[in-house]
Amino acid sequence: MVTTDTPQFTEECNAWREALRSHREEFNRMKGELLQAAAHITNKDALKDVEHYENQFEIQLANIHDLKQSIKSFNRTPGHHPASAGDTINGIISSGYEKIAAEYQQLKQTLHNLKNDFQSFLVNCS
Repeated sequence: MVTTDTPQFTEECNAWREALRSHREEFNRMKGELLQAAAHITNKDALKDVEHYENQFEIQLANIHDLKQSIKSFNRTPGHHPASAGDTINGIISSGYEKIAAEYQQLKQTLHNLKNDFQSFLVNCS
C-alpha cells in the first residue's frame, strides 16, 4: 500500500532503518562466527566457501549502509522538493516510496537467503 501521509511515511522509513541496523548487527556477528569457523577448516572447497561468505557479508553490509542512507535522504525529500506544475508532494512521496519499498523488500530477501545459506554452511562444516 502506498502512503501519502508524510508522518506515516516517516514512521515507516524509521522502522526500515531500524530493521537495517538490526541486520547490520546480525551480519557483523555472523562475520565473527565465520572467522571462528575458518580457524578450524582445512578443506580447500570449504575455504573457498569461507572467502565467498566473507565477500558476501562485506557486499551486503555495504548494501545495508547504502539503503539506510537512501531512506534517510528520501525521508527528507518532502520538505526539500516544492511541488512543480505537474507534480504534487504526494506524487513525489508515492513514487519514491514505491522505489524504496521495493529496494528494501529485495534486500531483506537477499539477506534472509544469505543468512540461511550461511547457517547451512556452518552446520555442514562442523
